[in-house]
Amino acid sequence: MANGKADYYDILGIDKSASAEEIKAAYKKQALLWHPDRHKDDKEVAEKRFKEINEAYQVLSDPDKRRAYDNFGHQAFSPGGQPFGSAQSKWGPFTYTYSTNMGGESPFSGFDFGDPFEIFEQFFGGGSPFGTRSTRIPRYSIDIDFMEAVFGAEKEVVIGGKKHKIKIPAGVDDGSRIRFDDFILSINVKPHSLFERDGSDVFVKIFIPFSTACLGGEILVPTLDGEIKIKVRKGVQSGTMIRLRGKGIPVLHGRGRGDQYIRLIVDVPKELNREQRMLLEQLSKKGL
Repeated sequence: MANGKADYYDILGIDKSASAEEIKAAYKKQALLWHPDRHKDDKEVAEKRFKEINEAYQVLSDPDKRRAYDNFGHQAFSPGGQPFGSAQSKWGPFTYTYSTNMGGESPFSGFDFGDPFEIFEQFFGGGSPFGTRSTRIPRYSIDIDFMEAVFGAEKEVVIGGKKHKIKIPAGVDDGSRIRFDDFILSINVKPHSLFERDGSDVFVKIFIPFSTACLGGEILVPTLDGEIKIKVRKGVQSGTMIRLRGKGIPVLHGRGRGDQYIRLIVDVPKELNREQRMLLEQLSKKGL
């Protein structure tokens, strides 16, 4: 699937014709199988799988979200919410991807999948089949900035009247949970004014002048590490995606970084002066 994510039907072990009851039964089976309390030796892998199962269930159990997923895949829930085309060509060190569908944004773009553990407990009537140990541990939340989530940070928090210094690991995502000895901390990541996130990848929209789209040139692009210059080839189309390898978000508890995707939007002028209009009319007569 797009963005390297597994197919939701495959995650639950069902086919695309599955009924609502079959989806519910599949979720119950997979969630019980992959609950982190059953995988103490490899909890990190289990938590990741458990989160995927939760996402798959939330989408496939809702008729509208399921319909959007069947039509557009994971792009229906990713930043921007639009399915991008797959036609690609290389120019220099970058890969261009051309959008073949420029329709409106998905109403589910940026959908919050919530806390998979809370949803699991609600599914089982407010409790866990593994006992009450997980519900006895106090849960708290903390708000952090987007860049703190990207590169990590150290925070001082007061919990239960005591000060704690906590380390936020690089690459942590919104809704992530950090478990300490006597409490669980949920992370709420504030949105960024420019960047949007999908896993370890980051997306940014850049508006370029009509003249630059026609003639090509250099533009400044913001990245997580600061601004860089990139070349825009002549004749570039609005919606073109440029991939910057390794310029994304650090992989949580792993190695390397995701990629950054730059979506170029051609800024067509709304008003033209007389000279500009005459030039465009001449080009129009020549079929350009």
